[in-house]
Amino acid sequence: MIHVITYTEASPEQQPLLERAFVDLNTEWIKTYFRLEEHDLEVFNDVKGKVIDKGGEVFVALDDGVPVGCCALIHHSKENHLGEWELAKMAVSPRSQGQGVGSRLMAALLEKARSERIKTIYLEGNTKLEASIHMYRKFGFKEIPLGEQNYERVDIILKWENA
Repeated sequence: MIHVITYTEASPEQQPLLERAFVDLNTEWIKTYFRLEEHDLEVFNDVKGKVIDKGGEVFVALDDGVPVGCCALIHHSKENHLGEWELAKMAVSPRSQGQGVGSRLMAALLEKARSERIKTIYLEGNTKLEASIHMYRKFGFKEIPLGEQNYERVDIILKWENA
C-alpha cells in the first residue's frame, strides 16, 4: 500500500533515509533521460538547507516502507522570476510507474499548498516526459511562457493556481 510521508512529519531517525531516497530516486531518473546539472547537485548536497530550512517540504511515497517516489515543494524569495513556490524533483521508481504514485505525491503536495494558503506553484519540465506532463495538467497546471529557466533540460514551464 502506498503511503506518503513528509520530511517534517518523519522522526529524526527517518529523516536521513527520506533525504537519501529523494537524492537516489531523482538521480536515477535524471541520469536516465538527461544529465545531472549544477543546480541538481546543489539541492542534493543540502536537501535540508535548500528545501526544508527555507520553509519547503519533501514528500516521499513509501510502498510497504520502501521509497518508490518523491517530490519537493521549494520556497523561493518573492523576487524569483517564476514565482515564490516550486514543485521540484518529482521522481517515481521505474518499477512503480503507472501505479498512481505520482498522483498520490501530487495530491499530498497540493493539500499542503492549500492548507498553507499558497496561491501559485510553478514547475519546470520537459515534454519528453509525456506521462508527467499529462499528470501535471490533470491536476490543473497550465503552460506559461518559457522565458528564463534553471536547467538545460527544461522546455516547458507549468503553473498551478489555488482556486
